[in-house]
Amino acid sequence: MQIVIAGAGIGGLTLALMLHRRGIDCRVFESAQELRPLGVGINLLPHAISELEPLGLLPGLAERAIETSQLHYYNKFGQPIWREPRGLDAGYPLPQFSVHRGEFQMLLAQTVRARLGEDAIVTGRLLESVEQDASGATAHFRCRADGALQSVRADIVVGADGIHSALRRQLHPTGDEPRFSGRMLWRAVTEAPPYLDGRSMFMAGHQDQKFVCYPISEPLRRQGRSLINWIAELSVPGAELPATDWNRQVDKSVFADRFADWRWDWIDIPAIIDGAQAIYEFPLVDRDPLPRWTRGRVTLLGDAAHPMYPIGSNGSAQAILDARCLSDWLAQALSGAVRTPEIALLEYEAERLPRTAGIVLRNRLNGPEQVMQMAEERAPQGFDDIGNVIAPQELAAVSLRYKQLAGFDPATVRKSRGESP
Repeated sequence: MQIVIAGAGIGGLTLALMLHRRGIDCRVFESAQELRPLGVGINLLPHAISELEPLGLLPGLAERAIETSQLHYYNKFGQPIWREPRGLDAGYPLPQFSVHRGEFQMLLAQTVRARLGEDAIVTGRLLESVEQDASGATAHFRCRADGALQSVRADIVVGADGIHSALRRQLHPTGDEPRFSGRMLWRAVTEAPPYLDGRSMFMAGHQDQKFVCYPISEPLRRQGRSLINWIAELSVPGAELPATDWNRQVDKSVFADRFADWRWDWIDIPAIIDGAQAIYEFPLVDRDPLPRWTRGRVTLLGDAAHPMYPIGSNGSAQAILDARCLSDWLAQALSGAVRTPEIALLEYEAERLPRTAGIVLRNRLNGPEQVMQMAEERAPQGFDDIGNVIAPQELAAVSLRYKQLAGFDPATVRKSRGESP
């Protein structure tokens, strides 16, 4: 069995490693001319780490990433709403990691090339379309260097080519427009002194004005410093979705005044904004869940299948879970336990599509971050004691409900590893 994967992001590269581990041949085709450590920070939750552990990636992650200890929620005055331990500190069998997305992608790419060969990742190839017949599929790629068309034959083609997926567009040419929330994100990294314990993630504000911070560099932490990934988010009334550039560099003056007085005794948010060398603007968008990802011998994975708001730290985690599920079903097709590759793809879709659709929809309701909105609506002028505004059990229920929906409550993670809940 030969698999073609379009897209060398986190989902596509993880799928390549998982297929290789199951004895299935694959190649990854990436539109960028070269892979570079671009982007900002991501969180890898314990259910994702549980899938990465058998691939031998945890030592490399531990060298680069922060082992997240806590998650804190605050209101716009810096008053604490809810806090909870994370990873090992929360009783999980595995840690939660916060890491620079580009560094993690480079770790994956290096591992793919080391195990599958240098030619396992082909760069500068933009997927244009896929044709298929009863015996296989042909992916057509445009070479960025000379414009030539390259056609690659395979048993299966997987579109892991992101929110602007060409394969998704081919499968669903109409009625699948991006949904713009009316909120904009500004993302950057800043080197600064550590805050709290140097390993904590926090969110402050509410759905119309929010700031998120978490450190992402273990080497810097060991030097007594912190590389802080941060996100500023604002509702922008009357704004329209940018036509093309969803990742443009902007000056802090576009948004920073809204956070000018967010200085508290444990952190100085204006100073963090001032310390960024480059700030990038993104619209907060997703797409409606699809009725199907699969047609014959082609299917979708990761953001190509289920783009979601970056709420609850689940985008990359769900792509990794997709990769494990798809590789398992393809291995069953290879062994004959499943009758055909087409059925294996439908089994993958049946398992993963409903779960990810639920997360997409719940993220539109702010996922676990709704505790900040609850505090804003019930106590817009602040509070002396959050327990007088929201009962502790109500806060705990919001947190647990989202973990269970997304599959990373401790009991589910332990069960997936064959351990006692």
